[in-house]
Amino acid sequence: MSQNPYPKLHNAMWPGLVGKGSPGAEPCIDLDTMLDLTAKAEVNGVKFDGVDIFLFDPHINIDSSDDDLKRIADKIRAKGFVVGSVVAPIWPPTGGGSAMGGPEDRKKFVAQVRKGCRIAARFRQLGLRPHGIVRIDSACSVTDWDRDPAGNTRRIAETFREACNVAEGLGERLAAEGEICWGGLHSWREMVRLLELVDRPKTLGFQADMAHTLLYIMGYNAPEHAILPTNFDWQDRHRLDEALTTLTAALRPWTIDFHVAQNDATVHGTGTHEKTGHHCLATDPNGKLDIAHHAGFWLRDDNGNLTRATRHICWDGCMFPNAVMLNQQTWNDILAAMIAVRQAHGWNEPAAAPSKPAATKAEAKPVANRAASRRKGR
Repeated sequence: MSQNPYPKLHNAMWPGLVGKGSPGAEPCIDLDTMLDLTAKAEVNGVKFDGVDIFLFDPHINIDSSDDDLKRIADKIRAKGFVVGSVVAPIWPPTGGGSAMGGPEDRKKFVAQVRKGCRIAARFRQLGLRPHGIVRIDSACSVTDWDRDPAGNTRRIAETFREACNVAEGLGERLAAEGEICWGGLHSWREMVRLLELVDRPKTLGFQADMAHTLLYIMGYNAPEHAILPTNFDWQDRHRLDEALTTLTAALRPWTIDFHVAQNDATVHGTGTHEKTGHHCLATDPNGKLDIAHHAGFWLRDDNGNLTRATRHICWDGCMFPNAVMLNQQTWNDILAAMIAVRQAHGWNEPAAAPSKPAATKAEAKPVANRAASRRKGR
C-alpha cells in the first residue's frame, strides 16, 4: 500500500483508563495490554507509528523517577513506537485543581503541568518523543464556570499563562482540548475567546478532537453558539460541511494537535467522567462524520492546502466496553480509518508548525467555497 510517511499515525493509550476503574465501572486496561493491541494492529502491511499517553496510574505515575521513565521508554520503544502527545493529570481527583479555582487549586493545576512537561521533556531527551504537545483543559465544570463567565475565563487565562511559563522553561508546548464538559472550553466561541485572552500562541494552542468538535456546532452546553439548527437533518451533508467550515475557520489557526474520531451526535459518560462527546467506533453506522473527508477541514486551510501543523495524528475513542477494546479487530478497523485520513491528507516531508497562528476571531465567517472544494477532493 502506497503511503505518505506524514502525518505519523498514533493510538491513544488513555481509553484504557478514561471512564474505568471507579466503583461501578469496568476495570482499567493496563498499559502493556494497550501497547500489545496497538502493536498487533496491521492493515495491508501498515502499522501504527506511535502512541499518545496519559500520565496517570496505573499507566504512568506522574511522579515517576528518571529510572522509571527509562524503563517505560524502553518498553514503548521495544514495540517499535515513539511517544507523541501526553496528557497531564490536572483535575482535582488526580492531584490537580480547577484552573479557575482559588490560589491553592490553581497552584496544584500548574504543579501537575510542570510534572507533565518534565516527563514529556525527559522522553524527548531519551530520543523517544520526536513530536507532540502536553494536553490540558480547565479542570472545572460548565455549571461552575457559568456562575461568573467573564471572571472565570479571566482566571483560567491567568492560570494558563502560568502554565505556559512552566512549559516554555522545559521546552514544551501546551494544547487545550476543546470538549463540552470543561468550563470555558465548552463552546467554540468561548474556546477562541480564551485562547486570545491567554495570547501565548507560540506556547498554547488547540487540540481538536473530531468527536468533541462535532458537538460544538450543535451547541451542546452552549446553545447560543450553535451553528446547526435544532433537529438538524443529518442527511443534509452540504449544511454539515458549511457548519464545519465556520468552526474550523475559527479554530484551525490555533490547532497544534489533532484527534481522529467518530461521533453519533450524542453525549456519553461512564465512571467519574462527565458526559461529553460520545466516541463511536470507526465503523459505527450511526456515526455522523465522514472521517477522512471531515478530517480535511482541520488538516487543510481555507484554500485546501495542507497546514502540516502537526507531525502526527492520534485516534481517540474512549469509554468503549472492555470486550470491544480487547478485540483485535477493533484496532485494525481504527487503523484503517487512520490510514484513509493520511492517504487523503498526508505528505512526504515534515514541516515545522507555524510559530504563530493567524489572527483568529470568535466571529470568524465561513469561507464561501471551502465546503464545495472539499466535495471536489481538493
